[in-house]
Amino acid sequence: MNWPADFIWGVSTSSYQIEGAVALGGRKPSIWDTRCRTAGKVANGDTGDIACDHYHRYPEDIRLMKELGVEAYRFSVAWPRVLPLGKGAANEAGLAFYDRLIDGLLEAGIEPWLCLYHWDLPQALEDLGGWTNRDIAGWFADYTTLVAHRYGDRVKRFATINEPSVFTLFGYAMDWGAPGIIDRSAHLRAIHHVNLAHGAAVDALRAGVTNAFVGAIHNRQRIVPQSDSEADKAATRTLDAFWNNAFPEPQLLGSYPAAIAEAVAPYVEAGDMARICRPCDFFGLNHYGPIFAKADPASLWGFAWGSAPDDAPKSDIGWPIYPDMFRDELIDLSRRYRLPIYVTENGCGGRADKGNELDDQHRIKYLGAYTAAMHQAMAAGADVRGYFVWSLLDNFEWGSGYGNRFGLVFVDFTTGKRTPKASARWYADLIAGR
Repeated sequence: MNWPADFIWGVSTSSYQIEGAVALGGRKPSIWDTRCRTAGKVANGDTGDIACDHYHRYPEDIRLMKELGVEAYRFSVAWPRVLPLGKGAANEAGLAFYDRLIDGLLEAGIEPWLCLYHWDLPQALEDLGGWTNRDIAGWFADYTTLVAHRYGDRVKRFATINEPSVFTLFGYAMDWGAPGIIDRSAHLRAIHHVNLAHGAAVDALRAGVTNAFVGAIHNRQRIVPQSDSEADKAATRTLDAFWNNAFPEPQLLGSYPAAIAEAVAPYVEAGDMARICRPCDFFGLNHYGPIFAKADPASLWGFAWGSAPDDAPKSDIGWPIYPDMFRDELIDLSRRYRLPIYVTENGCGGRADKGNELDDQHRIKYLGAYTAAMHQAMAAGADVRGYFVWSLLDNFEWGSGYGNRFGLVFVDFTTGKRTPKASARWYADLIAGR
């Protein structure tokens, strides 16, 4: 496959999943520190306390990226590390960590792509209502201004919020993630306030960073009814609205999708949609595979995750593999939103207990199929300009703890030792051979 000369190849991580050092350098707890200490919420009682110890071992991780040949690194800043209480006094030790990381990346010839929020809300703000409190849009704008002024001389690529549909749905409607609330009003308020925070952050980045290149990151995939029943089809439409459209539609087109607009309306004030719909420079897409949906009258919104067909190809962790749907999603996104697309996450989960994680041919097969599908989408006219593998390192995978491994690099979580997998060599060859 021939790739454009300016196509960007990268890797992605997030702060809570790799940094560790949760009580060092002035950092205060996040909502995920709290959830990890709530019995039964994370597999094996795992926590992000140490994770990959990236806080101390970031120079080694930069060397690994340089060996891969990646041109860009997408990471997130931990809000509770730079503003321990979420607002008020900044934490110099936390800010200095990202100075060192950014400077190390630039020295290695790797462009930093900074994501402002990847799910680790300061617990102090959660105690004030978190995303259910409308004031959070202002808190997030102030945090963004701090980050912009500190790093904007060296960082130009910014994402506001990672996968808002996921953390609002899992955190406020399903108890699959922090803060673990199941409440319709809380879920709808969180959706609207996250959108307001996005718009406020875009404006803060424009004001604080010369030549800022700004977007948001959305997890989008086809929602497929588990059966042909009308109930499953209705559940699919509802899930599609919450999962795929509740954020890009208002952020880029200025309105909520029809399926949820009436429900969100009580929380929308005059001028809100203009505050949300701010000009963006790119669309960040996270994509793994389709979701199969089924009706569940006992759930908050009447839907639940169903099962893929028995004969569907699946990863080691059971996620369905449909590269053609990835191709079609890229084409559809490019037509609908008319923005350059950067695939900010795509990858394949495995399990260390299967004994194939160093010679991870399953991941190579997946990445090969999905990059080929991306190439097909580009040939069909999709404006795709970059691709970031999830993830550089095996890491803390939220509710799954350390059981699911997505890294190009194997991490021994006892010693912290990093070992590149076969997929790392494959990815390095793909980049070098373009």
